[in-house]
Amino acid sequence: MIDWNPLVITFKLALITTLLLLIISVPMAYWLAYTRSRIKPFAETLVSMPLVLPPTVIGFYMLLAFSPSNAFGTWLDEWLGLRLVFSFEGLVLGSMIYSLPFMVHPIQAGFSNLSPTLKHASFVMGKSRFKTLIKVLLPNIKPSILTGVILAFAHTIGEFGVVLMIGGNLEGKTRVASIAIYDEVESMNYATANTYSLVLFAITFFILLLVFLVNGGYFSKFKSND
Repeated sequence: MIDWNPLVITFKLALITTLLLLIISVPMAYWLAYTRSRIKPFAETLVSMPLVLPPTVIGFYMLLAFSPSNAFGTWLDEWLGLRLVFSFEGLVLGSMIYSLPFMVHPIQAGFSNLSPTLKHASFVMGKSRFKTLIKVLLPNIKPSILTGVILAFAHTIGEFGVVLMIGGNLEGKTRVASIAIYDEVESMNYATANTYSLVLFAITFFILLLVFLVNGGYFSKFKSND
């Protein structure tokens, strides 16, 4: 009988990570799209670093930073009661850092491709920056937001190096599906590894298919034909 806990933890992690990333990525992408600050190249570089860094590097430095044997980790533990190493909360933080560019870049591209007249017209009509963002800009970049959400969700599902370094392999707590597959292969239990892999393959396939269908306007074509 297959243990479903790794899959449950995986999708719980992906859902929480994606929601938190969406909240912080919208203002971040807005700033990157419209700012003329000199520090913009440095900010873009930091956001994009997870695209090129090996996941184990990110996980290793997070492990060092949040270890209770270090000053910062001790401060988090004693003052905030927060222990990020080998915990689900640590997995969420590590996943957010590793999947950050997959959410920020599509939304930033959406803002950058909008006509400046939309924003200027809203300002002329007396709308604040916040109302312009919520009621004018975001509704016009829905495909970009959907792409960012799906990419971040799917990318979190497939994480291995970061979650192994910061979360370890604690059964029922931090053992996600990708680590469970590795364990089953190490134990020569290919049938169970195959089951985990097929579930992940099928779900990520349908998630990506949904993105292409929605962004390609296929559902709109069906409605217009009706």
